Amino acid sequence: MPEKFDAAVVGAGPAGSTAALVLAREGLKVALLERGEEPGQKNVFGGVLHYSEALNHLLPNFWEKAPLERRVTTYKTTLLTGESALSFTYKDHSFGNPPFNGFTLLRAKFDRWYARKAEEAGALLIPGTTAEELIREGNQVVGVKTGRREGEIYADTVILADGANSLLARKAGLREDFSPSGFSVAAKEILALPDRVIEERFDLEGGEGMAHIFVGSCTRGIEGGGFLYTNRSSLSLGVVCKLNALQQKQVSIADLLEEFKNGPHIRRAIRDAVLKEYSGHLIPERGIKGIPELCGNGILVVGDAAGFVLSTGSTLQGMNFAIESGRLAAEAFKLAKGTGDFSKKGLSSYKGFLERSFVMKDLRTFSFAPQFLSNPRVFERYPSLACAVARSVYRVDGQPRQKALKALRAEVKGKISLWHLVRDLVQMSRTLLW
Repeated sequence: MPEKFDAAVVGAGPAGSTAALVLAREGLKVALLERGEEPGQKNVFGGVLHYSEALNHLLPNFWEKAPLERRVTTYKTTLLTGESALSFTYKDHSFGNPPFNGFTLLRAKFDRWYARKAEEAGALLIPGTTAEELIREGNQVVGVKTGRREGEIYADTVILADGANSLLARKAGLREDFSPSGFSVAAKEILALPDRVIEERFDLEGGEGMAHIFVGSCTRGIEGGGFLYTNRSSLSLGVVCKLNALQQKQVSIADLLEEFKNGPHIRRAIRDAVLKEYSGHLIPERGIKGIPELCGNGILVVGDAAGFVLSTGSTLQGMNFAIESGRLAAEAFKLAKGTGDFSKKGLSSYKGFLERSFVMKDLRTFSFAPQFLSNPRVFERYPSLACAVARSVYRVDGQPRQKALKALRAEVKGKISLWHLVRDLVQMSRTLLW
């Protein structure tokens, strides 16, 4: 008879390791399954961990021991055309003080460390193991079947933390079939560069970091953008694009990344850097309307598998959502364990916990973001329009100068209708202002 666990957690990323950590601390028997040979091997991340207080709640002063890269104190957004760039920068040194606003990190290092914390608490980490099917008794999920010989693992509840394209969530009937319109794909390179060079080149003091987002020609106007994050002694450089847009325009994400890194605005920033790693990643970007059913009989869904990612155009949140949803799933399971009811109703406190958390509140606050970011003019027309206005303001060529508003009117004329401009401004306001 296979060993029985209280919970089987599928995926040792931030969401899965959090759930396993919380449950193991309660003395519960937890199996933490990871398809990679070690946690973090299959995970790709830009990336910044925002709202580190969510992790600090579980591991006080985690920044003293965790393999973090830099404390993010500078946020920068750049609108790009082929020859010009218009940037907006926010720098806040208080973000470099505890409990910190965010950290850059490398998932290969961080996930391995975090999963070990769950293991130290008592969870059984089983790497190199893929959960292929759900085991059912009637309409109740009672475990998972893995690719290992005699690989059935039984548990009162299965917690799915198996990523954006969770096949088990689909097999459980909790989400619809895969649709390219609900996902973005990212391509990323890790480029080695000495820490001293990074700090001098990007105007950073010791240990400070930068998160830089690019919009416009870096994706040929396709919905998405570029990013550059500073690590301790490397840069994370990449592009993200909507999957269906890439398919429609028959553009390769790898080609976009190559064009981006060789463009005039990036080429100097990464000069002398040495390529260390290349990777790709699928990101759920369906917004709150695309959140699947989060619980069923004997099953809960967390992190990317639940679609808990928020992109507002200037920031991308996901890791903090993953950690919090993993914690709340564990709390819901603990309540169910107390009653012995692992049905959908018995596990439904998870949804209530989420509704009261910053996860669902943020997704509701920015519920118009996916609609706004699906507007092709945001990526095709407006970056070039903004740069053209800036050019007219700063250019001195012996011709009469124009004020910015007049230059804007001249640039808009014949390119964007007044109706589209007003509608886009209203949509942007609903997304970001009110």
